[in-house]
Amino acid sequence: MHFPVQKSNLANGLTVVLKEMHHAPVTSFWVWYRVGSRNEIPGITGVSHWVEHMMFKGSPQFPQGSLDRLVSREGGRFNAFTWMDFTAYYETLPSDRIDLALRIESDRMTNAIMTEAAVESERSVIISERHMYENNPGFLLREELVGTAFRVHPYRHETIGDEVDLETMTRDDLYGHYQRFYSPANATIVVAGDFDASEMRARIDELFGQLPEGQPIPEPYRPEPTQRGEKRVVVRGPGDTIYLTLAFRAPEASHDDFYPLVLLNAAYAGGSSLGLFGGNTTNKSSRLYKALVATDLAVAVSGGIAPSIDPYLYTVNAILRPGRSIDEVEAALHTELDRLAEDPISQTELDKALKRARVQFIMAGESVTGQGQMLGMAEMIAGDYSWYENTLEALEEVTLQDIERVRESYLRSDNRTVGIYEPFGNGQ
Repeated sequence: MHFPVQKSNLANGLTVVLKEMHHAPVTSFWVWYRVGSRNEIPGITGVSHWVEHMMFKGSPQFPQGSLDRLVSREGGRFNAFTWMDFTAYYETLPSDRIDLALRIESDRMTNAIMTEAAVESERSVIISERHMYENNPGFLLREELVGTAFRVHPYRHETIGDEVDLETMTRDDLYGHYQRFYSPANATIVVAGDFDASEMRARIDELFGQLPEGQPIPEPYRPEPTQRGEKRVVVRGPGDTIYLTLAFRAPEASHDDFYPLVLLNAAYAGGSSLGLFGGNTTNKSSRLYKALVATDLAVAVSGGIAPSIDPYLYTVNAILRPGRSIDEVEAALHTELDRLAEDPISQTELDKALKRARVQFIMAGESVTGQGQMLGMAEMIAGDYSWYENTLEALEEVTLQDIERVRESYLRSDNRTVGIYEPFGNGQ
């Protein structure tokens, strides 16, 4: 029996999305907040991610350290993550134990404790996390590349934040951010799995319905100006491997050009073609693999476009084979991009790309946790869960003319930022 998704709103503005799935006695409960690095300004970059950490420091009802013990005891798991456009928390539990998740999330939506001591303790954790990322050449290159591609829009900052802000933010900065953004009117609950929708809706109303709505939150409005020429950035650091990335300014998830770019990438670069959706599949049949990996210019290549609220980036990445120069690999990459105009994607390539994207999409929603994640992401980035539900249909409607249109519109030299990571002593 198929149960349709049910969407409703509480009087305090909280959005509720319910999807019954009775194939296993498991339920996944999610709370999504419309806040991420997109909502941050210089001085408090990284605050959304830091607040996420602080939400595990306890409340009067659930003291610090109790959440892991309580969820594990019931045979469940829980986690949270912060991204550019949102912060999400979830618990996946046996269906007859899911009420624990509702009690946890309704409590910390308004009652999180952030003591000065806890904030200072977590400061060192967050800074250490950033230092860990800095040991990864991919992070170092991405941070400089995205910061170069975006001059105005807050997407230019990494979710982890700038270290200078992590060193100076105060407890009041964190708590003020929490009070402003963690409110029913700025949140969406998504429940997927084995439950009765009417009973779940009543319990959500009981636990969340009396929470204060919160103040209206204006949308950040700092659109990135038109790029007027190619940008380049070179990063040097430890290691023995050269990385090359081309980043093209790309449309937001709700734009008509998003899905054609997804399939263009699947045909051209293969691999993960839906950004945060699903895992990787082989890309050995892609044009990019044949041009760079099969010819021993690179050890790996990939491409990706992630769904986002505002226009973001489509990236093409290559990890150079030892002994190969940046100049020859970049020239080969540009040659292959130019060939897309001279020898457009064929119907056979498009069919294979669609098949690859379909497999990734289905794999991403196989579990109740995956369903909760996909529905919630759609609500956050497109404002409607149906964006996810209609994805396969939208992909199947993409034509070769659409592919050619987006190639011509976005894969232009004056729309790209070139990023190079050179290890110390490479001699380039």
